Amino acid sequence: MKLKALNGFKDIIPGEVELWQAVETTARQTFARFGFSEIRMPVLEKTELFARSIGEATDIVEKEMYTFVDKQITMRPEATASLLRAYLEHGLHVQKPVQRLFTIGPMFRHERPQKGRLRQFHQMDVEVLGAESPLVDVELMAMGAMLLDQLGLSVSLELNSLGCPDCRPAFRKNLLSFINERIEALCDDCKRRSNTNPLRVLDCKNRGCRHQVEEAPSIQDHLCSGCADHFQAVQNGLQQLGVKYSLNKFMVRGLDYYTRTTFEFITGDLGAQAAVGAGGRYDGLIERLGGPAVPGIGFALGMERLILLLQQKDETSSANHCDLFVAGLGEAAANLAFSLVHTLRGNGLSVLMDLEGRGLKNQMKQANRAGAGHVLIIGEDELSKGQGILRNMVTQEQQEIPLSDPNLDQQATIDALLAIING
Repeated sequence: MKLKALNGFKDIIPGEVELWQAVETTARQTFARFGFSEIRMPVLEKTELFARSIGEATDIVEKEMYTFVDKQITMRPEATASLLRAYLEHGLHVQKPVQRLFTIGPMFRHERPQKGRLRQFHQMDVEVLGAESPLVDVELMAMGAMLLDQLGLSVSLELNSLGCPDCRPAFRKNLLSFINERIEALCDDCKRRSNTNPLRVLDCKNRGCRHQVEEAPSIQDHLCSGCADHFQAVQNGLQQLGVKYSLNKFMVRGLDYYTRTTFEFITGDLGAQAAVGAGGRYDGLIERLGGPAVPGIGFALGMERLILLLQQKDETSSANHCDLFVAGLGEAAANLAFSLVHTLRGNGLSVLMDLEGRGLKNQMKQANRAGAGHVLIIGEDELSKGQGILRNMVTQEQQEIPLSDPNLDQQATIDALLAIING
């Protein structure tokens, strides 16, 4: 039997993982500049948490969750519910009235695997808890746009408002009336959703359904004064910061907890899976989970889709990269190289060497495969002269580097190498 990963689950191997690390590093640096702190939650949670937060009538809860029925526990299908559970359990709302938190990790949904969509997928999730100002919505979207720009990705921001419990019932009534007039022309999923969550009909990807709802009423025409003012303030703030956006009345999101501001970051480079990130405000959700009446807003970016976009731009990193490869030729040279490599690693450099006693030609091939910026060549002649040869692998220029006895102080060699490699 040939052993393979499960369908919808993917290994991230050397040559790919470096790009993931680069994206995560850029994200952490960006989030830190906006005052966010990292939080890490377990993969397994009580099933009730997701049923209460996401909504029992959603596709995620009905069809997609990995649940251990006998234990009533579920592998998390998204991060917000778990983050809010941790927020309440540890009393973070008491420690500081406004919390800015982010997490990066795997999520799990049983759905049809396709390009950019797996059954184990990874998200960067960002949440602001305890702030209701529309400027928080603006800042969060601006941060997402800034991160994507720093990654070199071209995306567009689409914006909508879902109103609140005061103004949504009137819209729901008008929308349901509109849907019922066309119910026979809709897909089976939309027929079912029309009774449980008619807003989801607007989000259907079926072409026939999308054609049927083109003239559907807009939630933006049914907002109460408070939601209308909030939505206008969000748009004004985005304009003030120079963040481009477009309004999309069909954007309703797939989770029940959203209120007011909703948004998506869209790309045209991934076919049908156009959204690389999405989120919105969920005032009332924390209270629904047994906590205080604390407002919240957040968004998630799909790591797999970000990686696909970067790979399409040919911005993948080399399979490996090291600052220096030390080629020791002969037993004495290899002995010096072995201790030198260890010391250089302790000084912050990424350094590799051959431990099998291969020849120079073979070792130079290893250096190339490793993406080494420089190669230090040490052979019998170099040992006798007390001068190693340092080759720049980009320019192919060479220069001599003083060598020290491996049993004595190697500081002269280390200082020379650090000065050149670190620029």
